[in-house]
Amino acid sequence: MTKNKLLLLAQQDYVATLTLNRPEKRNALSPGLLIELYQTLETLSQRDDIRTVILRGAGDKAFSSGYDVTAIPTDVPEDLADRLKEENPLDLAISSILNYPYPVIAMLNGYAFGAGCELAVNCDIRIAAEDVKMGIPAAKLGLVYPLNGLMRYVQNVGFSVTGELLYTGRSFDSGRALQMGLINYALPRNELEVFTYRLAQEIAANAPLSLKGTKRILGMMRRSFQIPDNHIKEAETIIARAFNSEDLKEGQAAFLEKRRPAFKGR
Repeated sequence: MTKNKLLLLAQQDYVATLTLNRPEKRNALSPGLLIELYQTLETLSQRDDIRTVILRGAGDKAFSSGYDVTAIPTDVPEDLADRLKEENPLDLAISSILNYPYPVIAMLNGYAFGAGCELAVNCDIRIAAEDVKMGIPAAKLGLVYPLNGLMRYVQNVGFSVTGELLYTGRSFDSGRALQMGLINYALPRNELEVFTYRLAQEIAANAPLSLKGTKRILGMMRRSFQIPDNHIKEAETIIARAFNSEDLKEGQAAFLEKRRPAFKGR
């Protein structure tokens, strides 16, 4: 029964676990899954009996392999459809993590690439198994990463780390990810779950007003970083140019053919 659900919810005491449940797709983030994550966190945010959320992927291979545009939802409520005209499903899901009143912990039980990496980095605390890898391969495909995503990376890990992630397109092991600040802890796989749940229970046992107040103030500080409208327009033009480039087609072909791309800068 649960294998058909995109997102699984479980609760123990004051801790909820949300599981990205597409193991056959390496937990790729379909629009439907992201919308369900948003709706679930919005619902949970109205309750006061869940004071820490753990986000993980189903299985032991992947937290999330990235964004999957092949599964478009058809049964979106009208009010949410209007919201999606302004925010794409990934932005919507990440905003629900950032705005959730209590801490959200990403438990990286598998690799996290592209949008999966972004989803994890926007959680308040990231805990990974030692054999996990993370990265954003946009430069290897010929893409310029979306402006909102770039801003969130800078807010969470700074300009230098964001640059290294995006300029290189590398897959970083957990040791390097720890040094960069992409994760808070790297643990042997057999210790990951116990450690994560102990930390979640420790956090959830603290004063609710303190947890909510700290998260709220940190959110205010994050939002203080803004880009002028004229710079936003320029950034959108740069992103669109790359999206319509010959290099993007070459990057996609090279990825599918498992070869090194021959970029020409046009």
